[in-house]
Amino acid sequence: MRIYNTLNARKEELVPIEDGKIKMYVCGPTVYNLIHIGNARPMIVFDTFRRYLEYKGYEVTYVSNFTDVDDKIIKKANEEGVDSAIISERYIEECKKDMAGMNIKPATVHPKATEEIGEMQALIQTLIDKGYAYESNGTVYYRTRKFKGYGKLSKKNLDDMQSGHREIKVTGEEDKEDPSDFVLWKPKKEGEPSWESPWSDGRPGWHIECSAMSKKYLGDTIDIHAGGEDLIFPHHENEIAQSEAANGCIFSNYWMHNAFLNINGSKMSKSLGNFFTVRDIAEKYDLQVLRFFMLSAHYRSPLNFSDDLMESAKAGLERILNAKKKLDYAEQNAEGRSFMFEEGEDQDFGAEYLKKFEDSMEDDCNTADAIAAVFEFVRAINSTINEKSSTALAELAEARLVQMCDILGIILDQEEESLDVEIENMIAERQAARKNKDFATADKIRDKLAEMGIVLEDTREGVKWHRK
Repeated sequence: MRIYNTLNARKEELVPIEDGKIKMYVCGPTVYNLIHIGNARPMIVFDTFRRYLEYKGYEVTYVSNFTDVDDKIIKKANEEGVDSAIISERYIEECKKDMAGMNIKPATVHPKATEEIGEMQALIQTLIDKGYAYESNGTVYYRTRKFKGYGKLSKKNLDDMQSGHREIKVTGEEDKEDPSDFVLWKPKKEGEPSWESPWSDGRPGWHIECSAMSKKYLGDTIDIHAGGEDLIFPHHENEIAQSEAANGCIFSNYWMHNAFLNINGSKMSKSLGNFFTVRDIAEKYDLQVLRFFMLSAHYRSPLNFSDDLMESAKAGLERILNAKKKLDYAEQNAEGRSFMFEEGEDQDFGAEYLKKFEDSMEDDCNTADAIAAVFEFVRAINSTINEKSSTALAELAEARLVQMCDILGIILDQEEESLDVEIENMIAERQAARKNKDFATADKIRDKLAEMGIVLEDTREGVKWHRK
C-alpha cells in the first residue's frame, strides 16, 4: 500500500512501526458550533482509509480529539452567559450525531483537551527543561529557531512563517525572544476558564494539545498523522517541533492531508452566504449522499460542492442501492440454490472488480477510482443477474458488493420509507387496473400520484416508487 507523505512530498510504501498495527491521529474539530461540510471531508476520508486498513487486517488505534477550550468557545459562552463547558459539551454531542449520520466510526479514543491539561503541562515543562521553551510574564513560548527541523513539513523558512503567527496574539507578546516563537501556555483573562500551572493560572495554546494527546494515547512515534491541508502550517509544523524536541524522536512517519472543499467554485465563507453545516445538508439529502459525494474525488484534489454535483452523487448512489435491491430480489425468487451448469464461468463473479477496487485503495486511498470499480460491478450485475440466476450467484455478487461498500462506509440496507395509507391504496388500485388492462385508469392514478410528488417505476421486480 502506497500513500502520499506530505513530509517527503511523494508516495511511499506504508511500513507500520509494529507489524499488523497502525497508530493514527486525526485532528478533530473545535466544538463551538455545528460542524460544517469542510469539517466533514477529513472525517469521511480518513474514516474510509481506516476502514480499508482494518479490511486488510490491521489493528488500527484511531485517535481523534475534540478541542473543547478555545477563544471561539469562550466567545460563544460569553454571548449566551453560560460556562464554556456547556457550549463544548453541547456541540460535542451534536458533532457525534452528525458523524453517526455520515456513518463515521467512533474513534478508538476521542480525547478532550480539557481532560488532558496535566499531560500538556508535563510536556511544556519538558520543553522548558530542554531549553526549547521559556516563560515570560506567565506566558510560555516555544523557541522556534532552536528546533533545527522547523519548516520541514510546510517547506517554508522561518522568515516566511512569521506572518502565520500573527493570529496568536496574547498579552505580553512583546516579551517574545523572536517574532516566530509561538505560545504553549497563556495566562487567563477575565471570564475565561483556567487551570493552575507553575507559570500562571491559564490555559494551553492550541498546538500543544494534539502533541500531548497523541503522546498519551499513541506513544512518542506514531504511524500516521492526518488532517486538512489548512493544518499543515502552523498547527502540524508546530506539533512536530514540540513533540520531536520533547521526545527526542520522529513524531509521525507519515503525514496525510486532504485538500480544500469549495462551494460553487468559491471558498466557503459566511460573508459570501455559502457556508453550510452538515445539518443544513441533512435537511435536503440523506447524509449517505454527502459521504458518497466526498469520496467521489481523490482526497488530495480540491473538491467543489454544488447542487448539481450533489444530485449527481445522489443518482450514483441510487444506482448502487438499486443493484443491491435487484440482488435481494434474485435471491428470493431464484429457481435454484446452487450454481447452475451454465453459470460455471461466473463462479468467481465480481473478483476482477474487487481487485480493481483494492488496487485503487492501495494507491493512496484513491476512492474516486474505487467507486468507478463499484460502478463497473453494478453494470455487470445488471447485465448478468436475472430471475433465472441461482441464489448462489446472487449471494456471491451481493457479498462482494457489500464488501466494497462497507469499506466506503456506504450502507446498502436502507430503511424503506413508509407511505400514507391513501397513497398505498392508490398504488394498489393502479396495479389492479393494469392487471385488468384498464390502462386509462392506471394512467390517471399515476398522474395523480405524480402531482402528489410520488413517481412510479414499473420494473421486472415490480412497481417501485420514489419522491420527486
